[in-house]
Amino acid sequence: MTETLDIQITKTTHSRLEETDFDNLPFGRTFSDHMLLADYADGEWKNFRIVPYGEIKMSPAISSLHYGQAFFEGLKAYKHADGKVVIFRPDKNAIRFNKSAERLCMPELPTDIFVQSIAALVDIDRDWIPTKANHSLYIRPCMFATDPYLGVQPSATYTYVVLTGPVGPYFSKTLRVKIETHYTRAAEGGMGYAKAAGNYASSMLPGKKAVEEGFDQLIWTDGQTHEYIEEMGAANAMFMLDGKLITASTRDTILDGVTRDTVIQLAKEWGIPVEERRVSVAEIIEGAQKGTLTDAFGAGTAATIAPVGSISYNGEEYFLCDPKERVFSQKVFKTLDAIKYGTEADTHGWNYVV
Repeated sequence: MTETLDIQITKTTHSRLEETDFDNLPFGRTFSDHMLLADYADGEWKNFRIVPYGEIKMSPAISSLHYGQAFFEGLKAYKHADGKVVIFRPDKNAIRFNKSAERLCMPELPTDIFVQSIAALVDIDRDWIPTKANHSLYIRPCMFATDPYLGVQPSATYTYVVLTGPVGPYFSKTLRVKIETHYTRAAEGGMGYAKAAGNYASSMLPGKKAVEEGFDQLIWTDGQTHEYIEEMGAANAMFMLDGKLITASTRDTILDGVTRDTVIQLAKEWGIPVEERRVSVAEIIEGAQKGTLTDAFGAGTAATIAPVGSISYNGEEYFLCDPKERVFSQKVFKTLDAIKYGTEADTHGWNYVV
């Protein structure tokens, strides 16, 4: 039997709930009243505590600031009409959290502790979970190295922190995307499969350039030849090509997305052929030209199911059909929403009840 995690709780004396405009929730800018912290030292996790959200005191010499030992996760909590609060598939995020920890030479956090710590924080701030359609409570677990030492070696101490905040849709429109052929998000043998902070830092310049050109997202390609599609900037890339769901197979350059896995499971249950493999840029462009590419979308926790309206490659823009007419992604979006918000039975056991 799983042992109950001992968490010291200090509640805020002034909630910001009434001051928050729930009709205006830009992603990642509004935070709930509390946060969770824990420390790693002497080979063990200790001092789990929930405290009012606020600044953290730290040395300017901590190794995460200088050598990048930092990573994060992202998941969401939802409120059902009957008041029940659920977190969507936190066990899957726990597995990926520990894959990131291993790759960055950082301590793992047992799955049950990961899930319990998040559930405890969500429970305290459950009133922050929006009830509006397409809204949720975003959860951001993070770990960073804390040794105040300017030496290139793994830290001996770490901090685990969990933040939460109410959010609306990450994308509010159909995406115009560009296939990247110069910059590289991740290289073979690197840490592209980890949610390392440095991966996102390296993506900012090409992302900024793409936005300046009028695009919403990049589709990254392999770093060696730029001939194979990997993932989008904020989600895994998925395509319906010739009646089959096609997506890049996970490898050390591609994130193993929770939403990606969920979509694949649903597709297989619905009898749709699924191919997880190397996806060439050439076949996607050919499909767009011939009309056999009938759907394209990003799948991610923040992005949920984000329809792609056009794909640009080498200066040519290829337009896809109206997202409202796409059978598969529309069905996936509605099914996932129904499960998360409790209007359809969760036959997979994906919802963790707080």
